[in-house]
Amino acid sequence: MKLLNRYTTFSISYDIPKVIIMNSGLPINIRKERGYEIAATSLIVETEKGWKVPSQSGGGSYFVKSNGFSAKCTCKDFKGGTDKCKHIWAVEFIITGQIKRKAEPVQKKTYSQNWPAYDKAAICQKSQFMELLSDLTNSIEQPANSMGRPALQIRDMIFTSILKVYTTFPLRRFMDEVEAAHSKNYISTIPCYSSIGHFMQRGDITPILEELVTITSLPLKSIENSFAVDSTGFGTSQFQRWFSFKYGKEIKSRRWVKVHVMIGTKTNVITSVKITSEVENDSPQLEYLVKDTARNFEMTEVSADRAYLSQNNLELIDSFGAMPYIPFKSNSKATERGELWKKLYHYFNFNHEDFMEHYHKRSNVETTFSMIKSKFSGSVRAKTWDAQVNEVLCKNICHNICVLIHEMHELGIDFDFKK
Repeated sequence: MKLLNRYTTFSISYDIPKVIIMNSGLPINIRKERGYEIAATSLIVETEKGWKVPSQSGGGSYFVKSNGFSAKCTCKDFKGGTDKCKHIWAVEFIITGQIKRKAEPVQKKTYSQNWPAYDKAAICQKSQFMELLSDLTNSIEQPANSMGRPALQIRDMIFTSILKVYTTFPLRRFMDEVEAAHSKNYISTIPCYSSIGHFMQRGDITPILEELVTITSLPLKSIENSFAVDSTGFGTSQFQRWFSFKYGKEIKSRRWVKVHVMIGTKTNVITSVKITSEVENDSPQLEYLVKDTARNFEMTEVSADRAYLSQNNLELIDSFGAMPYIPFKSNSKATERGELWKKLYHYFNFNHEDFMEHYHKRSNVETTFSMIKSKFSGSVRAKTWDAQVNEVLCKNICHNICVLIHEMHELGIDFDFKK
């Protein structure tokens, strides 16, 4: 120890370890360190060819074969004998448990698409849509005309109303499409654009449109047996105002039309629809949707979110021979709700993984809403309530016809609306 510039320094001696140089030119302790690094940071899996070890320098990999006493590697550093390359060291760390094997990444589940069928259906969709729509509306009977000048054919007016929603055009620009439909004999006369707007405001055509939604789902009767329920809203151009005593100011919000649907989870076809105002709850609408669908389809399971959870809804679905997949709330209890409630409550809690596998089909109803809104707009142009309801029903009919066109090309289904 010696004093220098008022600072005390110490001389320290270090013991430098002996380093064994292997044939590849790398010290054995460095190889071991790199092997440890590979084992800790890379995914090493056992295959038929041996242990697959990723390369540190590139995108490839090497295979290490071990018989318990010795090991061989396909890399250039391995020279045979007792020399161990870094890949053998990595496998040794994994086998001996000194480093836990890195878990394999979870493969994201993907769903294949028949692209040739999809492309063909999309290319010829409009022409086939008009043809199917004509066949669909041909069965509509013309009501008796009591007095005055003869009314326009109701089938022609429903055809043009649905086609107008399909094109998403405003009435005046839509008239070219009407003339094209008339030239192909899909309609007998060309109505004035204002007549189409006035026709959409009629409340007496609402039951006809609701029935057309059902008819367009029937060709898929033999395919669908699993169903899902939910609701969504279509915005309007109308606003409502009210004074909030809680916040002490006037509040303004946009009004919207609420549509409740039941869909088939295989094809996303709408089997039943009910339209209400935005203030109506979801749960009471389930009864109508289930009963209406059960008239034409054999139901094996029905999926819905927690908004539809009630003893009556569970018993209703069960009465039609279907299994209800409705998740229970955090404060739900197994007692005081009947045997079916208790049975399903325990199934939800003790077979949760199996329950969620079925419940996941409910996401198809969200897909259905996305399909409708992306193609035919998420808002309505109409101003009056009856016209708004009819416009939303036309969107549902358009969606079902598009689904049928797709399944004609993908599944090869054959049907005839004329019958």
